[in-house]
Amino acid sequence: MDLDVDRPGVAAVAAGGALGAFARYAIGTTWPHTPADFPWATWSINVSGCFLIGVLYTLLARFRPGHRLTRLFLGTGVLGGYTTFSTAEVEVQRAVPAVAVIYLAATIVGALLAVWAGSSLASIGERRK
Repeated sequence: MDLDVDRPGVAAVAAGGALGAFARYAIGTTWPHTPADFPWATWSINVSGCFLIGVLYTLLARFRPGHRLTRLFLGTGVLGGYTTFSTAEVEVQRAVPAVAVIYLAATIVGALLAVWAGSSLASIGERRK
């Protein structure tokens, strides 16, 4: 079977993903919580990651639209490894009901607002020209 594998792309995602996952793990282990507590570590990771995704993809579109490996390394790799929405869903399932509802809503709203804010911030210089 002949597989046409994008080796540079896979390497970029893997290297970036390792860095992002390490950062996520470090933050998560230093800021633990119980099912009765709001999972601030995961929420902060996901919201800050969404903000950075907004900044990154806006800047890449403006300054480096043809640099596929940069997008794969930083976006898919680092920020994909850093953000952890699967963990957020598990935490919703394990949380006490009141915390679960608040956490789910705060995650969705916070993530969407963070992407918008990051993209808007990165676009400021573009609008001033």
